[in-house]
Formats: sequence, C-alpha cells, structure tokens
Amino acid sequence: MYTNKLKNSVPDFISENNSFNGIYTSQGQELDSMEADLQDIEAQLNIDTATWALNIYEKELNIPTDITKSLEDRRSLVKSRWRGNGKLNAALFKSVCDSFTNGDVEVTFDGTIHIRFKSVLGTPPNMGDVKYALEQMKPAYLLLEYSLAFLLLGDINGTMTLGQLQQTKLDKFAGGVRIV
Repeated sequence: MYTNKLKNSVPDFISENNSFNGIYTSQGQELDSMEADLQDIEAQLNIDTATWALNIYEKELNIPTDITKSLEDRRSLVKSRWRGNGKLNAALFKSVCDSFTNGDVEVTFDGTIHIRFKSVLGTPPNMGDVKYALEQMKPAYLLLEYSLAFLLLGDINGTMTLGQLQQTKLDKFAGGVRIV
C-alpha cells in the first residue's frame, strides 16, 4: 500500500529507477508493517476488540487470568469490573449483568437482590462469571436471587414447528410450572 503511495509521489523517471524502486519498496513494506502494528495497538485500547492486552486489564483490575476462557468471557469480566464501580443500585447491577448477557435483565430489590434474565433462555453460558462479578460488588449481608427463563410445553404448542423444536437444545426447556 505505502510502496505505491511513495512511488506515485515522485516523477516517473525517479520511481522507475531501480535504485529508487528498491528503496521505495523496502520503505513501503516497513510503513505497512508499522501501520498494522498501530492498528493492533489501537484495537487493544477497546475492550471489545482487545486480545493480547486482556491480561493487562485483568491484572489492573485484580481479576485472575484464565486463558482457558474465551476472549468474549474474559472481556465480559473486565467490563463488569469496570461497570461495577459506583453507587450500588439496581442500574449498576443491570449494567454488570448486561455486560455478560447482551440481553434483557430486570433487577429489583426488596431486601434481596433479584436478578431476572428475561431474554436468554436457559442458563446463560457464562453464569459462573456473572455470579462472581455480582458477588464481588454486593455487600456481604445482601442475598442474590437469580431467575432464569425456560420454555414450557405450553409456550411452544402451536407456535413452534417440528423443525424448530429439533433445533432447540433441551436445556432451554423446563417442565411443570413457569419459573419467575
């Protein structure tokens, strides 16, 4: 990319000269490499695109680095720790939950903190991380109660085709009564 820009910035008799052509080619490759490095560093500044810098964020926020977790799960933990600072209220708990689930979460308080996942069916894939983050930010004397959404047989009667049912994992279903 930069090789052509360098060659196009000078008259043809210079850019076609073998000596200058070699210089522009090598300098263009170096500039391309520097551009790629700068883009990579810029990506590390955004938690949603960070890869190798995640362990720096985790160290700064006192989060144990677990390289067995996916990058998305590690990013969610970092986001939740950042969001977990501030006045303790329902909006703060919702913000932390949203960093994990990208779904609709309802938070209420009546002496116990109630977390209700409304749009994610079954148990969210990183529920352990959600629980860990919320436990870290709440006072020890408050209890947390989680409500998860499942499909009931009555919910699918006449609304889902056999093909859709076959594609739905069993952990999305509950039998008996609606879990609230």
